[in-house]
Amino acid sequence: MASELYNTIDALSREKGIDPQIVVSAVEDAIVVATRKYYKTQETLRAELDKETGKINAFAVRTVVETPEQVEDPLMQITLDDARKVNPSLEVGGELRIPKVTEGILGRIAAQLAKQVIFQKVREAERDTVYNEYIGRVGEIVNATVKRIEGPDVIFDIGKAEARMPRKEQSRLESFAMGERVRVVIARVEKAAKGPAVVVSRAAPELVQHLFQTEVPEIYDGTVVIRATAREAGERTKIAVMSKDKDVDAVGACVGMKGMRVQSIIRELRGEKIDIIEYHEDAQTFAEKALQPAKVSRVTVVDSADKHLEVVVDDSQLSLAIGKKGQNVRLAAKLLGWKIDIKSEEEKRQEVEQQMSAMIPAATTPLESVPGLGEGIIERLTAAGVTTVESLADMTPEQLEAIEGIGPKTVEKISLAVNNYFSSLEGGLPEEGAALDAVPEEPAAEEAVEAAPEQAPAEDTAAPEQTGEEPVVEGSEKQE
Repeated sequence: MASELYNTIDALSREKGIDPQIVVSAVEDAIVVATRKYYKTQETLRAELDKETGKINAFAVRTVVETPEQVEDPLMQITLDDARKVNPSLEVGGELRIPKVTEGILGRIAAQLAKQVIFQKVREAERDTVYNEYIGRVGEIVNATVKRIEGPDVIFDIGKAEARMPRKEQSRLESFAMGERVRVVIARVEKAAKGPAVVVSRAAPELVQHLFQTEVPEIYDGTVVIRATAREAGERTKIAVMSKDKDVDAVGACVGMKGMRVQSIIRELRGEKIDIIEYHEDAQTFAEKALQPAKVSRVTVVDSADKHLEVVVDDSQLSLAIGKKGQNVRLAAKLLGWKIDIKSEEEKRQEVEQQMSAMIPAATTPLESVPGLGEGIIERLTAAGVTTVESLADMTPEQLEAIEGIGPKTVEKISLAVNNYFSSLEGGLPEEGAALDAVPEEPAAEEAVEAAPEQAPAEDTAAPEQTGEEPVVEGSEKQE
C-alpha cells in the first residue's frame, strides 16, 4: 500500500498535470540538498523515496577502484578491498552506498530549502507540460475567458494555462469585458524566463476560416473549400472559395439566404467587411475577381516566375481598385500570392508612347538637305550649334532671332524653307518650294549682314525694296 506522502505527491501531480515521478525526483533532490547542507560535505549524495513506508533514505555514493593508487579523491572513490568490507558482492566499477542519517537532524532551515527546491522543480515541470501541450496546437481555435486586462494586453484563461493577447493581435473594432467568453486562435507559444507564454489572436485569418466552417455546412462537409484568405483585422477580409460540386454555388453557399450566414460572421467580427470571391486556377481571372468591386479592363502576366501581374483599369475605377490607403490591391495581392501593379488607361497609354518613342531612333537630317537654306544661313546656324533639320524645326522664331546674324526676314525665310522640306517628304515638292528655288539669293545683302551683323535687322528690312524679294514671300504666304 502506498504511503501517505506518495499519495500526496500523486494528488499534486494530477492537479498540476505532471508526471508523479517528476515530483518524486524533486523531493529526492530536495533531501539531497538539505543533507549536503547539514553535513557540509562534497560527497556525491543520492536520495530515494520508499513508496511503501514514505521514508526518504540518503546515501553517499563512492565508485569502486581496484588499487589504492587509482584513488584520486577519497570522497568519490574507494578501493575494492575497503568496499568489500561493507558489501562483499561489489566489483570494480560498482558503487558503494554509505547511508546518511536524516531523521531528526534536518532542521527548519534545511526543510525550508527542501521546500523551495520542490516548488522550483514542480514549476519547471508544469511549464514544460504547458509548452508541450500547446506547441502542437498552434493555429487551433479555442474558447477563452477574459481573466484580466493588463494595459494594452488582454489575459485569457484557456483551461490549463493563461494566454496573452497583445495589441497587434486584436481587432481595432473589439473591446473586452471581464468574464467574457470569446473564440481565439493560438498564434504561438513562446519560452520565457517566467515560463511558457501562450499568445492568442483575434486578428489571424484562421479565425475567419473557422467561423465560416462553423456557419456554412458545405464548408464543414468539404463540398466547398476555402482556398485562400487575406485579412486586415478590423478593416476587411477577402476569402476565396471553390466548390467541388458543380451544382453548388460556392459564393452563394457562404453568403446564405438573404446574407444570413455571412452576416452572422460579420457580427462575430464586430462589423468587419468580408469579400467572398470565387477561386480560379487562372491567375488573370482570379485577379479580376480579387479586385472587386473595381471593374478591371485587362490583366497581363509580366513575369510568371516572379509572380508579377499588371492590371489596367479605367481612369474612373483606379481609386476604387487601389482602395483606401491601398487596402484593396494589398489584400488582393496577398490573396493571390502575386505582385500586382495597377495602372489607369491613361497611364498605360503614356507608357506605351514612351516605349514607342524609345524604339524609334531620332532622325538626324543635315541642314544641307533643305534646298531653301543658303550657305551663309547654314554657317550661322551651325555656329550656333544647330546642325540638323529636326533641331531647327523645334526652334521658335525668338530663338532663331537670338542667333547672331539672323533677323526677322531670315527667320521667315528659314521657316518657309523648313515647311517646304517636310511637305516635300509627305507629298512631293509644292509650288511654294519651286517659287522659292527660283528666287536668287542676294549675296550683297548677306555680305552686308556678315560685314555688319549689328545692322542685320535694318538691312533685312531694306532688302525687299532693292531686290523685289518681298513680293515673292508674300505670294508664298498667300498661297499657304
